[in-house]
Amino acid sequence: MDQHAQAIIITIGDELLIGQVVDTNSAWMGQQLSLLGITVKEKLAISDSRQSILDTLAYATTRADVILITGGLGPTKDDITKKVIAEYYADEMVWDQGTWDRIEGLFARWGRPTTEAHRGQCYMPSSCELLPNKMGTAPGMLFKKEHHMLISMPGVPYEMKYIMSEHILPLLKDRYQGTAIVHRTIMTAGEGESRIADRIEAIVDAMPPHMSMAYLPSLGKVRLRITATGTDETTLRQEIKAVEEHIVAELGDLVFGYDDISLVNAIANICLEKGITIGTAESCTGGKVASMIVNEAGSSAYYQGSLVTYSNELKQQLLAVGAETLAAHGAVSEQTVIEMVAGARRQLRVDVAVAISGIAGPSGGSDEKPVGTIWVACGNENKTETYLIKAGKNREKNIEYAANYALIHLRRFILQQC
Repeated sequence: MDQHAQAIIITIGDELLIGQVVDTNSAWMGQQLSLLGITVKEKLAISDSRQSILDTLAYATTRADVILITGGLGPTKDDITKKVIAEYYADEMVWDQGTWDRIEGLFARWGRPTTEAHRGQCYMPSSCELLPNKMGTAPGMLFKKEHHMLISMPGVPYEMKYIMSEHILPLLKDRYQGTAIVHRTIMTAGEGESRIADRIEAIVDAMPPHMSMAYLPSLGKVRLRITATGTDETTLRQEIKAVEEHIVAELGDLVFGYDDISLVNAIANICLEKGITIGTAESCTGGKVASMIVNEAGSSAYYQGSLVTYSNELKQQLLAVGAETLAAHGAVSEQTVIEMVAGARRQLRVDVAVAISGIAGPSGGSDEKPVGTIWVACGNENKTETYLIKAGKNREKNIEYAANYALIHLRRFILQQC
């Protein structure tokens, strides 16, 4: 049985380096390897040039047990990955009839002719084991060497995921099973990373050496990822559970769920449990909150809809915000969002509404109300609570920030007042 393995992930392509394509492959592969107890030492993005690939192979094969490569396996002349790997291992390029038969069959079904470039795809390094790819024309390639294993796959995400899931992950699971790595992520919202770290400092300091805590902040939210490494997965899960319980007891309703749950899903669960309906009234966010809610399946069971009232006229007509309120306090004010909540509750016929009005920027602010001034209100028939957000000057971030905080405050309001 092999001991704890280390991996390097290599993504090949100039399009990755210039930002034309966003690399999602390495993130997914890293997650899958972690579940198997394989540590990813490095992720390397390189150009699709012969020397760059050769240099990176020389570096990676002396530093990792597993090397995963994506990119550069297509039919065009610039797809040189397999030829350079063959050169690195001093392999010959040999014809593979099975790959050609598969390509011919695919193109016959599509009613399209093959080209000479497709024939070129069928020459493979002599020492590799081919990994069938039912999602595309280029198979994956597996090289098993004395001190390492190298796998080269297409860069198309669904092709890579097929080859990984069908061939590589089962192989790695069988080969590297000496170490277990267990993760548990606690999802929190409503307080920043430093304040949360202060509150749970004693709990984290008391964790044994084989456990660690990572703080992963985003807008309005912080993920707390606990990791435990050892040989007995059951024991590790029990240890993580004990730490988790202490953290949840300390943080209370800041915790909205675990692992991959979204804030919207957490709100949905509360609404369904309590049997209440919600609606939204938005100004500066322009329907962002509504979009986040309906993006999750099943939202129609508790979410009625939204009124996007960007102008003062629509705030008056659709939400019954008073002309005197707008004149005296302005659209961006505590008084206005209170009336927006009341109007949304009536118009949408919901138990709870949330309203947002603010100055997203980059222009439109004043000394009294600078860019980033955003008011949020949540209310039901008995009570309305308001929150003032003082954000920055970036319009896109302000909209996302306000939408996230609207959901954070909506969840807290429903928990405490419904």
